[in-house]
Amino acid sequence: MATLTVNGRQVNADVDPQMPLLWFLRDELGLTGTKFGCGMALCGACTIHLDGTAVRGCQTAVGDAEGRSVTTIEGLSPDGNHPVQVAWRDLNVAQCGYCQTGQIMQAASLLKDTPNPGDDDIDAAMAGNICRCGTYTRIRAAIKQAAAKSQVTEGASR
Repeated sequence: MATLTVNGRQVNADVDPQMPLLWFLRDELGLTGTKFGCGMALCGACTIHLDGTAVRGCQTAVGDAEGRSVTTIEGLSPDGNHPVQVAWRDLNVAQCGYCQTGQIMQAASLLKDTPNPGDDDIDAAMAGNICRCGTYTRIRAAIKQAAAKSQVTEGASR
């Protein structure tokens, strides 16, 4: 049995340690915001944070998360007002919406590591997240808006 922290809550995973974290989150914990896309870590729909770093839940085993912290889209912001989520809504980024939770999680990780990303930074970080609807221009704009608002907020709190 693995013990891990999911969205700030300690959970015991009485499952095969090789079970993909994606299935544990969805099927055992009912956290269905993380989506299954390709199952091969190629599309990014299953992106979650493991100790604050974006990873693919479909290729990360429950055993690999033992003693670590997992954040899903449900835990990114309790009220859905993370700067990336706000920017996504402001700019109507989602079209079909299927890839969006993975896109948002990847973007949040990017901004944590690179608070003021340029186009090349955004393109490099988001390259593994596929949007079949092609909303890449809006995704980039939303990341830039979230970065700008985060810097304003940080500056005001100093």
